[in-house]
Amino acid sequence: MEETEKTEVPPFTIEQFYKFLLEKRIMAAQCEECGAKFLPPRPVCSNCYSRNLTWIQLKPKGKLVTYTIIYVASQRFQPFVPYAYGIVELENELRLPGMIREVKHEDLKIGMRLEVVFEPTVTEEWPQWPNYYFKPLKQ
Repeated sequence: MEETEKTEVPPFTIEQFYKFLLEKRIMAAQCEECGAKFLPPRPVCSNCYSRNLTWIQLKPKGKLVTYTIIYVASQRFQPFVPYAYGIVELENELRLPGMIREVKHEDLKIGMRLEVVFEPTVTEEWPQWPNYYFKPLKQ
C-alpha cells in the first residue's frame, strides 16, 4: 500500500494572506461545505460555520466600486498626499481595498477596470506588509 504525502494547508489568517501577497498572489478562502468565499480570509465560514476551507487564487483585475481622495494621511503615507484610495471588486464579487495610482484623480470613474501592481516592501518597520496598489487596466 502506497502512502500519500499530505501537505499542510496554510492557516486562514490575515498574516497568511499577506504572505501570499509577497508571492504576488491574491488568495481568498472558500468554504468546501457551502461554497462561500472570503476576502480577507477567515478560519470559520460565517455562512455555515464550517472549518472545512480551501485557498483559491483570484485574478489581479477588477472594477472600481468606490473611492476617495486622501488629503490628510499618517506619516508613512505623507509622500503620496493627495492620493486616491478605493475598493475594487475582483472576481466572485470579492472586494479588496487599496491605493489607486497612475491615473489622474479627475479621470477616476466608478466601474473602471483596474489591475493590481505588486511592489517590494521598502520599510524596515514592523509589520512589513507587502505593498500593492491598483492602476488602470490597459485595454
